[in-house]
Amino acid sequence: MALSSTTQKKFEELLGFFKDKERVLVAFSGGVDSSLVAAMAKTILNDNVLAVTANSITLPPWELQNSKRIAEFIGVRHMIVDVDELANSRISENPPNRCYYCKKELITIFKKVAKDEGISVIVDGTNADDLKGHRPGALALKEEGVYSPLALIGVSKREVREMARHLNLPNSDKPSMACLASRFPYWQKITYKGILRVAEAERYIIDLLGAKQVRVRDHNGIARIEVGKDERRLLYDEDLMDKISEKLKSLGFNYITLDLQGYRSGSMDEVL
Repeated sequence: MALSSTTQKKFEELLGFFKDKERVLVAFSGGVDSSLVAAMAKTILNDNVLAVTANSITLPPWELQNSKRIAEFIGVRHMIVDVDELANSRISENPPNRCYYCKKELITIFKKVAKDEGISVIVDGTNADDLKGHRPGALALKEEGVYSPLALIGVSKREVREMARHLNLPNSDKPSMACLASRFPYWQKITYKGILRVAEAERYIIDLLGAKQVRVRDHNGIARIEVGKDERRLLYDEDLMDKISEKLKSLGFNYITLDLQGYRSGSMDEVL
């Protein structure tokens, strides 16, 4: 599909960002943002692009598989590095700036990979809209010298998807997916057991409803279910409600609730 004139200009600027780079490492989640960055880098740098995905318990397992498929589609070399974020108490204790410490840890690992690979430039998929909310991780990226070309050029999420469709990326309409640590209220300790529980709960609801956006927020054993605003009608079925309630209680949740507002990014930040 053809790009609008404004998006076309930014598309060319994004290509231009990579023209003076020799080799780059892309912090690669497999989401549409990092996929677009990887695809644009590949267009200019060919085989001098390395996509690196951090495999952590906070990354849903289906997202790891997705990152492998997308990297193969784009044609970039893909490396997976194991990370144990919850071993860091500054992350597992879940303060409001948890993402700052998490990004710091990930960037340290990415920098080691980059050094071993002889790469001096690290980029990620932060877009311009991402900087509008509570994003302590953005400070860590800035401090560590990681480039966010989408944000630098002012590419919005809508424009990211437009560019991704232009490049025929298969995940151009993929819903956003934050790490599973975002399912817990700030200062509620994040545990391995808790992470696995919300992951299984979300996978069950996604498969049962066929929904695109699902979050199960864990408020000390109370499950607050968010589904996409335009998907709430999928839950208007008493049998489905009973199945979800039974499943989540079997996972250890005490009470099962539906958030009437539906999914919205950063709902845990509303109390800040």
